[in-house]
This record gives sequence, structure tokens and C-alpha cells, in this order.
Amino acid sequence: MSNKRTEQTVLLKKKAKELGFSACGIAAAHPLGAASIHLEKWVEKGYYAGMEYMSRNTEKRLDPSLLVEDTKSIISVALNYYPAQVLAEEQLQFSYYSYGKDYHVVMKQKLQALFDYIHEELLPIKGRVFCDTAPVLERYWAQQAGLGWIGKNTQLIIPGAGSYFFLGELFIDAAFDYDEPMQERCGTCQRCIDACPTNALEKPHLLNAATCLSYLTIEHRGEIAPEQQKTIRESIYGCDICLQKCPWNRFSTPSKVEEFTASEAFLAMQKEDWEKLTREEYQVLFKGSAVKRAKYEGLQRNIKALLSNRKKEE
Repeated sequence: MSNKRTEQTVLLKKKAKELGFSACGIAAAHPLGAASIHLEKWVEKGYYAGMEYMSRNTEKRLDPSLLVEDTKSIISVALNYYPAQVLAEEQLQFSYYSYGKDYHVVMKQKLQALFDYIHEELLPIKGRVFCDTAPVLERYWAQQAGLGWIGKNTQLIIPGAGSYFFLGELFIDAAFDYDEPMQERCGTCQRCIDACPTNALEKPHLLNAATCLSYLTIEHRGEIAPEQQKTIRESIYGCDICLQKCPWNRFSTPSKVEEFTASEAFLAMQKEDWEKLTREEYQVLFKGSAVKRAKYEGLQRNIKALLSNRKKEE
């Protein structure tokens, strides 16, 4: 590797840290080859459930150059969202990632700033930035870039830091020094699999979205089947159980990203407040939030399912 390329790589990663990213790595772009078999089988089984977009553009997911022409490098970054303060156990629960502002907006701004820095300060580049908005296998590329490994719960695990991270990528037409892919370190542990309330983790690295609480309470449209309603427990938006049970997440530290801080109004919500939540209150409480993904009707559906469970238990 040239000294200039090494210097540019060092400066790039330094800038990523200055922008607040917790980790940054770089992988050489390449077709997935044998690694594509897992995705193809997952799609064939229909495990994407109602997320039809996961079954489209498979060829672009498997070959970065088909998504962004002339891509040589994929820069992967991770941004910590672990909350400093969480909802009390007796309250209705939301996945941690939804506590603050919509991560798509926050990540895109930081990714674009990194892209602009490379283009203006290091070398002219062409490419695109992504954050959960295109057919990109984010966790695969994060592992290839040495950020961490894909755990048995299908989440990226960063050693010494855990899994509460948003991922983003830059697909660019320039070469840098590349990082080594990280090998799995889960060992014989399968606490995530044992803890899954719906058995959506059918085996290591295999998630059936159709039975996953995150899918059912966020992405699923229409009513939730009676046999699935009872699995909701106290969670009305998403599910963090497989993350909470992962031993690596004992290393999680609160995010310093101001936009991800939960509002006092959100943290103060009680069960009776959620039961009486109006559309207007919803709009105020979740302005600029990722919770809008489920819409007011979806959140109401989840709350009603939870209340129905409680009545049956009583």
C-alpha cells in the first residue's frame, strides 16, 4: 500500500470519529459469491414476511457495483444509540433505537459530511451514502470492514461495545487501506435464541421475520393474529430481547448523540397515558421520530393487543 493511501485512510477514520461515529472500517467492494447462498435461501423461504422490498433487487444486494457503478471501497460506520435513561420496567416498552429522532436523518447528515470531507480534503470521489434505505447488506459489509461480527441473533456485535448501533455506508470509487473481516466470537452461547419470545430465531443466524416481534409491531400491516398477540407482552414498538440477553451488551455505554436522547415527555408516559393516546398527542410526541414507521393506527393496534392479553390473564 502507498504511504499516501495509508495517510488518507488514517485521516478518513479520524474524521469519522470527530463526526461522532463509534467505529469506522473499510472493505474492498466485491460480489458476495458463496456468502450469497444464505440470503437466497432466506428469500426463497419467504422469511421476509410482508417486507416485499427484501425480496427485490437481490442482484444489487449481492454485487455493490450493480448498485453504484465503479464502487471500489465500502466504508462502514457505526453510531451508538444506547440510551442513558430507559423506560421503567412497569411501563409499556419501545425498542431503544426509537427513543430519539429518526436515525435515517441523523445518519445521513453525518455520512454526507464524511463523504464531503473525503472529496474536498483527501481526494476527488464519486459515490453514494446509505443508511437502511437501499438494497445494501449492512451487517455483512460492517463485518467485512472489521467493525464486528454478525451474532447468532443476526445483529452486528462490536467487541467491547455491543450491538446498539446504527450502521451506514459510503460506496465510493477510490481505494484505501482495507481492514480484515472479523471472525465470530459467540462461541457456544445462544442466550439470544433461548430468550426469543416467539422463536423467530429458528437457529443461529436464521431469523423468520414473520414471527419476530419487531416485524409484527412495526412493519406488519393489518391485524395481528390472536396466537401472536399474546407474545407482545409489554412491548408496543419493536423488541430488544435478543439484544438485552446478549452478554456482549454489558459493555454498552450511553450515546453522546443529542438527537438520540429520549424526551422527558416520552419517558414520563404511563400505561394509562398510552391507552388514551390521541392522534394529536401522537403527532407531538413522535415528531421527527422513527416511530412514525408504524403510524398511529399501528401503535393503537399494538396497544389494544396488549390490553387484550392483560384482560385474558385477569
